[in-house]
Amino acid sequence: MPAISGDEDRAMTADRPAATIAPRKKGMGRKRIDLGELEDVQILNEHGVVDEASEPTIDGTDLFRIYRTMVLTRAVDRRMVNMQRQGEMGTFAPGEGQEATQIGQIFPVTDKDWFSPSYRSFGAQLWRGWTIEGLLLLWGGYFEGFEVPAGVNDLPFSIVVGSHILPAVGVAMGIRMRGDDAIVLTNFGDGALSQGVVSEAFNFAAVYKAPIVFVCENNGYAISTPIEHQAGTIELARRGPGFGIPSVRVDGNDVLAMIVTTRAALERARSGGGPSLIEAVTYRMSAHTTADDPKVYRSEEEVAKWRARCPIARFEKYLLNKGLLDHKTIDRIGKECEQEVRAARERFRKRAKARPREVFDFMFQKLPAELEAQKREYLARLDRKGVE
Repeated sequence: MPAISGDEDRAMTADRPAATIAPRKKGMGRKRIDLGELEDVQILNEHGVVDEASEPTIDGTDLFRIYRTMVLTRAVDRRMVNMQRQGEMGTFAPGEGQEATQIGQIFPVTDKDWFSPSYRSFGAQLWRGWTIEGLLLLWGGYFEGFEVPAGVNDLPFSIVVGSHILPAVGVAMGIRMRGDDAIVLTNFGDGALSQGVVSEAFNFAAVYKAPIVFVCENNGYAISTPIEHQAGTIELARRGPGFGIPSVRVDGNDVLAMIVTTRAALERARSGGGPSLIEAVTYRMSAHTTADDPKVYRSEEEVAKWRARCPIARFEKYLLNKGLLDHKTIDRIGKECEQEVRAARERFRKRAKARPREVFDFMFQKLPAELEAQKREYLARLDRKGVE
């Protein structure tokens, strides 16, 4: 590897914030290093009771839109699961129970900002402007589904756990070097924190004061591995201070707490304060993917306990108490969202009538024998189903 010249080295480090190492004071012995206290935030509890001192100011129109998007997200989720079971969709990663985490984190993000989602982020993607039929195409295995809508500053997600976080930091570093005031928000699951690339991302972001907000959606399981078997501490927000990243732990089923903490982190990043880490404690009430059986590794009692903390039911109580929602409207919104999803499904079916036959055509100039056999089997299955 060629050596880097002095000029190249200066160019690479010109935008890096200056750092100094304070000399140790005279004397020997042990000195305690204060890493700060970890804040745990909840504004709206599962009974719909709100802490008025911490309640954010959000107008009724936005509150209504937040609620409707959460309901729509769950309707899309359940429809995708049904379609997968019926053979219309590939393996799908449900997110039922994480609607507040998704919509709460994305609500304060502006159109000029960038979003780098994980694969369980379709609620946030809907908020950002992705269409339902586009997401159906994506999960149905069609390349067209990965196309980011025009004017939306989003990166496509990756199935490889944690792989999207380092590129998101790179985008944020580029934003800072250009002097823009945009920020990047990226999310990931608790299992991603076991990936070395995430630690690299944290370190780069902290050193370069990248304008990025990390949201760890801690739903308790890395596929089937519970949090206590993944990490030495169940408070994953403790990871941040070790990298010099301010961190906070939030009730991820409380959409108001998610909005408040994300908004503060975005403002910090936008003003030059660098990255923040938000640990959103939530729960996926369905499977990790449609190829998973969660009954093997968790009890029905555990699931029932978390269903009582349902983020949609909690927000409904809040809006009912504020007089912004009534039971008739709740019923109407549910029916409207179901109709919207069904209409999108029909548009998807028209576009997806021809299953992709070229999925093996762009990997090798000459396919290895094993893949050639897989291609023959795949095409034969399509032909048996009468798919053109």
